Amino acid sequence: MTDALRNAAIDILKTNDRGRYTVPTKGLYPFQWNWDSCLTALGQCHFDENRAWTEIETLFAHQWPCGMVPHIIFHQMDDGYFPGPHIWGTDRPVPTSGITQPAVAGFALKRMLDCASDRQAVTDRLRALLPKVAAWHRWFFATRDPHDEGLVAILHPWEAGRDNSVDWDDPFDRVPTDGITPYTRRDTMHADPSHRPTKAQYDRYLWLVEHFRALRWDTSKLHDASPFQVVDPGFNAILFRSCADLADLAEDLGESGIAAENRSYAARGLAALEGLWSDAHGQYLCRDRVTGALIDSASVGGILAVFCAIPQARAARIAATIAGHGTRYCVASHSPHDPRFDAKRYWRGPVWLVVNYMIADGLARAGQQDAAAKISAASLALIGKSGFAEYYDPMTGEALGGGEFTWTAAMVLEFLAATPPSEAT
Repeated sequence: MTDALRNAAIDILKTNDRGRYTVPTKGLYPFQWNWDSCLTALGQCHFDENRAWTEIETLFAHQWPCGMVPHIIFHQMDDGYFPGPHIWGTDRPVPTSGITQPAVAGFALKRMLDCASDRQAVTDRLRALLPKVAAWHRWFFATRDPHDEGLVAILHPWEAGRDNSVDWDDPFDRVPTDGITPYTRRDTMHADPSHRPTKAQYDRYLWLVEHFRALRWDTSKLHDASPFQVVDPGFNAILFRSCADLADLAEDLGESGIAAENRSYAARGLAALEGLWSDAHGQYLCRDRVTGALIDSASVGGILAVFCAIPQARAARIAATIAGHGTRYCVASHSPHDPRFDAKRYWRGPVWLVVNYMIADGLARAGQQDAAAKISAASLALIGKSGFAEYYDPMTGEALGGGEFTWTAAMVLEFLAATPPSEAT
């Protein structure tokens, strides 16, 4: 069964491969997405290491001069997705979006090096990528941490990757819905509309895009100009983990300046992250930077904080919080005890394997091996029950969203690599 599962995952990655980049799934997402690619490369490492490095190299070939790595690269035109390049209007040689996504590349590179069959053979490729990832990290703290507190803000929900999380409901109320150009969504043509973000949310997504476009995508101005500024613990944890991992890589390559810079980012960030902890919720919470208040929303973003080196006592509490969800399959993307929980609507309740992978990794590193093993087992059980879906109902395991999903398959390969054969389904 393990071999069959592995082969099925590899087949999906190959099917969605476009030569030098991989699409998340046919139809629904026909372009290259930032953190999808970085996590996809981890799966590719298990059967084609060269192709995995190419995936990351292709992404960083489209880095902006300021250091930002955009969240979408429109390599080939496809009118099956909205908003396309004409809506973004970023005026890049190859069209891209104008916002970013979780900075998981530093972690991915370290994982890829650790898995390399010949570390020396990939050293030159790593050395070429190192300053590019460092520039991206530097850009975050230069443009998204204006008060030098050690934490960065997202300016659009799409940046967190958790598009319609309950976390955004209150700060999103400040974003207008009037004056936007009429549009036709494409996502609801490929997936059940009741499982996707609402029209009111989409109106606000588009208002922010048009607002930033009017500023000519000057990333030094967007933070202060945005009515939506949220410090997301999960987003920051991914950045801090990548900073720490990049520092390790830089040190090994003799790049002491990059190593010191990124160790400083990680250390300051970890200290500042403690200001987002909530004893009442047993996890971290988002903070609305405009109001300065923590957002009363127990989402998976505050659980994902365990991906970086938080205190072990915090990790133990987070493990207990996950167990307290009481769902058949973990980890729910929002607390089932919250009346706003929705088991089927995108990031308001469903399980996502990519988030499970990072949470399990963080828990295991913090000494919570049993909790990590339960998440891994639940993840593989979902595949056995419902296939390689985009996301899943945490109560029933029903497949939701897109099918034959790339990063789901990639995470299955990672889970299988770390799971004894007797425990894989």
